[in-house]
Amino acid sequence: MSCKSTKVAPSVDFDHSCSDSVEYLTLNFGPFETVHRWRRLPPCDEFVGARRSKHTVVAYRDAIYVFGGDNGKNMLNDLLRFDVKDCSWCRAFTTGTPPAPRYHHSAVVYGSSMFVFGGYTGDIYSNSNLKNKNDLFEYKFATGQWTEWKVEGSLPVARSAHGATVYNDKLWIFAGYDGNARLNDMWTISLQDRDHACWEEIVQSGEIPPSCCNFPVAVCRDKMFVFSGQSGAKITNNLFQFEFKGHMWTRIPTEHLLRGSPPPPQRRYGHTMVAFDRHLYVFGGAADNTLPNELHCYDVDSQTWEVIHPSFDSEMPSGRLFHAAAVIQDAMYIFGGTVDNNVRSGEMYRFQFSSYPKCTLHEDYGKLWENRQFCDVEFILGEREERVLGHIAIVTARCQWLRRKILQARDRQRYFLHYVEMKPSGSSGNRPSGMQPLLEVSIREAEAQPFEVLMQFLYTDKIQYPRRGHVQDVLLIMDVYKLALSFKLSRLEQLCVQYIEASVDLQNVLSVCENANKLQLDQLKEHCLNFVVKESHFNQVIMTKEFENLSTPLIVEIVRRKQQPPPRVYSDQPVDIGTSLVQDMKAYLEGGGLEFCDIVLLLDGHPRPANKAILAARSSYFEAMFRSFMPEDGQVNISIGEMVPSKQAFESMLRYIYYGDVNMPPEDSLYLFAAPYYYGFSNNRLQAYCKQNLEMNVTVENVLQILEAADKTQALDMKKHCLHIIVHQFIKVSKLPNLRSLSQLLLLDIIESLATHISDKQCAEMGSDI
Repeated sequence: MSCKSTKVAPSVDFDHSCSDSVEYLTLNFGPFETVHRWRRLPPCDEFVGARRSKHTVVAYRDAIYVFGGDNGKNMLNDLLRFDVKDCSWCRAFTTGTPPAPRYHHSAVVYGSSMFVFGGYTGDIYSNSNLKNKNDLFEYKFATGQWTEWKVEGSLPVARSAHGATVYNDKLWIFAGYDGNARLNDMWTISLQDRDHACWEEIVQSGEIPPSCCNFPVAVCRDKMFVFSGQSGAKITNNLFQFEFKGHMWTRIPTEHLLRGSPPPPQRRYGHTMVAFDRHLYVFGGAADNTLPNELHCYDVDSQTWEVIHPSFDSEMPSGRLFHAAAVIQDAMYIFGGTVDNNVRSGEMYRFQFSSYPKCTLHEDYGKLWENRQFCDVEFILGEREERVLGHIAIVTARCQWLRRKILQARDRQRYFLHYVEMKPSGSSGNRPSGMQPLLEVSIREAEAQPFEVLMQFLYTDKIQYPRRGHVQDVLLIMDVYKLALSFKLSRLEQLCVQYIEASVDLQNVLSVCENANKLQLDQLKEHCLNFVVKESHFNQVIMTKEFENLSTPLIVEIVRRKQQPPPRVYSDQPVDIGTSLVQDMKAYLEGGGLEFCDIVLLLDGHPRPANKAILAARSSYFEAMFRSFMPEDGQVNISIGEMVPSKQAFESMLRYIYYGDVNMPPEDSLYLFAAPYYYGFSNNRLQAYCKQNLEMNVTVENVLQILEAADKTQALDMKKHCLHIIVHQFIKVSKLPNLRSLSQLLLLDIIESLATHISDKQCAEMGSDI
């Protein structure tokens, strides 16, 4: 007799390989994966193609195409194909004359063709006929036809180990090695019309990367990114971005990364970098004589690096260089490369991206600051009494100095309102009854422009850096730094110091030094003085007009420091980087903001004080409610559709709203799965984590709590799954204390499932015992 309890809803799959026969759930809730995972795929057999490095790979439809490279003895020009669906290797069909054997070339996909440019050709075994190329070949995937493009006019200098990408119907070539020197020029050619195509050299501007080779490029958000590479003595771990529209380069600043934040990957060459969603993924390469195998991820939106921690069951590739990588759908494929002892690899690895929707906490609070909706405080600043609006909840959560100012102003306002109400009728002015006026807070020591930069930091944990090195902008950040010191905002202090120190140059150092002296910013003044007296700077600085106009005491200080530098003082004291937005909002929700609550959320009649501005910033449901039909009694009933969540699940949702926390008991995930839609969160990040929570964490220990939640939320497939576990693990489940507190109806469901599970033979055995 087949067991009916194994039948499940079509949206649920089970993995029967788990210990103790507890099946874990996979729910088809959405198009996102919830784990980073490496998998080793079948390697390329030698009879199909040689192990290799310095080759290229491209992705087209459901296949990876590998071209060229070297096997340690010879250069190659074969074309291999790996089918990602059935994980099989073969030689790709080709016709026509292929490019000569080569390595360190480039390959890109445009339309239904692959384009191969340049590279190094010749006989490496006999060390003869070795030269760089600047030829361009097209391979049509549909027909297998190789064709060389014969282009008239100016050509890029022949090169290898360059970067290449496709954007706006054009092939873009950057930098590389011409056999004598490294390059940093850029060329482009249209791929739309072969007959009229011609090469064009691009006039680049901005912070152009140094001449380099053996680096990767990747395109993300309409920009091209270049990371590290071989650039002689100037090798760095800088990340540069190129604006295609304005042909402008920018070095991505890392000054905003506080000490203790993940640093960029160490400098390297022979690595790969691919783009997926809003991220760049850097793998492998040679980093100062090591072959690291960590996967580094750069978030283009937040401009932060992190090291990816893959799932515990991942099959990690070893460190390597001169491998190649490409992306198909939501996975990166890495093939070949040179591993330890100069051995060529024929391995293929697949990396599953965990494509969680991004955390929008900082973005949502930033929009609240920009829109100035629901403002309840007005700061009156400086001698000119300029006014800046804000939100009490955010400001009091982030800054204790401003919190005290707000409390003092609120006490004065309450005293004044009490005094007004005590006056005879008719003398209370034109203020509508029941309407709370803006709280006015006077801060004489702050001017509006630097204070607005400080406010932006309170809402977002960062500041929009102005033009780096521009004197007026550096002086503005110095004013912000002065405020950060006064307001005791350690994190903002560090941001300002790192920006200013990175921005000091020969043109602005004296202006910055004089301003630091005037504002009594000793740390910055010290940095400027040390910059001026450096051997390579001193003569240039003292010959400037600005030096002639410098105050006499500063000139004396510079001359004395040049003659007798003070001894260096080293401090091993840890730097106080202050608290983050997440940490502050967590403390605020956990009681730190109770006295500033201005709304009451009712859960099944039980009150929970909260903050309107925070709810409105994170939820379009609350934003619309408070804007259009704010309840007069200041109380809001909480539900998710027609379902009222448990108190525990409700607190999990508040943690997500206030500080983006997604950690919760699995049973809460069932209640909150629909919350992103109902409450209009910025994206479905919470839902993605609910999915992972349910997949990974249904166990014997918590199955009864999840059964209750599934029953209450009418998640029938999850309820059936829980009953399935209970039946198959009933001896263990029967000993759980929570079993006795289940409702009568749920106990009947368990009994019915047990009865269905018991076979006819077991029934007969039980009958014979009676």
